[in-house]
Amino acid sequence: MNLTDTLLGEAWYWAAWVVWVPLFALCVFKAPWGRLRDPECLNVWLGMIVLLALIWSLRAGVKPGLALHLLGATVFTLSFGPSLAFVGLSFVALGVALNDGSGAFAYAMNVLLLGGLGVFLSQGLYRVFSWVFPRHFFVYIFINAFLGSALTIIGVGFGICALLALAGAYSWDYLTEEYFVYFLLLGFSEAWLSGMVMTLFVIYRPNWVFTFDDTRYLVGK
Repeated sequence: MNLTDTLLGEAWYWAAWVVWVPLFALCVFKAPWGRLRDPECLNVWLGMIVLLALIWSLRAGVKPGLALHLLGATVFTLSFGPSLAFVGLSFVALGVALNDGSGAFAYAMNVLLLGGLGVFLSQGLYRVFSWVFPRHFFVYIFINAFLGSALTIIGVGFGICALLALAGAYSWDYLTEEYFVYFLLLGFSEAWLSGMVMTLFVIYRPNWVFTFDDTRYLVGK
C-alpha cells in the first residue's frame, strides 16, 4: 500500500485523479454532515482521521509500493457511513502524504485503493451480511465487524496486486508469492482490532455507530 509517484505510469495517476475528484465531490455533497453537528461525533470523526493517519504511517515493506499496514476502513464505514468515511480517509491519506513528503502525484491513486476500495468493500459486505444473516447483536459484531474487516483488507490487497501487475510494476507471480500472502495474516489483525473497537463502541457509545440501531439488533432478541 502507499504507492510512490514513479511506480506506475503517468496515465494511471492522471486517471486516478479524474476518478477521485468527482467522487470526493459527490461524497462531500451526499455526506450526512448534520451528524457531525454533535460535538461528540465530530470529535470521534476527527479522532479517527488522526489515529488512522498515524497507523497508516506505521508500515513495513521492502520495495516501493509494497508496504503493509492496518486499514481501519470498516470501522470508519460502519461508524459514519460510506460518504463520511471516504472523505475522512481522503484526509488520512493526505496526512500521510504530507508527513512522509512523497506520493503527492500518487495521492489520488492511494486514496482510491485504500479509501475508495476499502469503503466500497466494507459497505458492500455490510449490506450483503445484513441481507443474508439475521439482525442480531453478535451477528453485527462477529460478521460485520470481525469478518467484514478481514475480507475488506484482503480485498484491498488483492486490488493493489491486480493493479501493480496490470501496470507492469511487478509480476503477478511475485506479488502473489511475496506480497499478497501477508494480507491473509494482516486480515487477522485487522479483524481482531476492528471487532474489538466496534464492540466497545456499540456497548458503551452506540450513538457513535451510524449503522447500529438498538431496535434492529437488540430489541426482542
